[in-house]
Amino acid sequence: MSLELFGDRWSLLIIRDLMVRGYRTFSEFQNAGEGIATNVLSHRLRKLIEHEIIYAEPVAEDRRSMHYRLTRKGIALAPVMLELLIWAARHEETAAPCSFIDRMETNREAVLSEAYRRWEQRDPTPLIPPFPSPAKRSATNSSPTNPSLTKRSRRHPSR
Repeated sequence: MSLELFGDRWSLLIIRDLMVRGYRTFSEFQNAGEGIATNVLSHRLRKLIEHEIIYAEPVAEDRRSMHYRLTRKGIALAPVMLELLIWAARHEETAAPCSFIDRMETNREAVLSEAYRRWEQRDPTPLIPPFPSPAKRSATNSSPTNPSLTKRSRRHPSR
């Protein structure tokens, strides 16, 4: 079931956005900059609900709108998502500064505790602050003297 559910990038991006960006609405996922088609987003949200990773609840102010939230089963993916975020930042170009990733890597338990706290308290504050995309960052200031603006160094596991 795991490969079937997480075999595409959209499911993981939705979970990431719920967990670390504080997104809750269809339009927030749609406008996240990933380029997901509305029909694909609808399908993946339904699949995640079906597998009890997320659930949808009506918005109090507008009963036609829905807020999506991680279930207990969904928030249990926090350690996996944290490791994926760190791995991606170490091996791919990302918008996050190296110093931020270093802090996440050395403070895993604190990051996870904060993710769980925000989930329990229904706090939509982003766990990870928004960073400019790598394309925007290089277009605005591609100075090689600024280490936060250069491509991240790759770390290879010891053999």
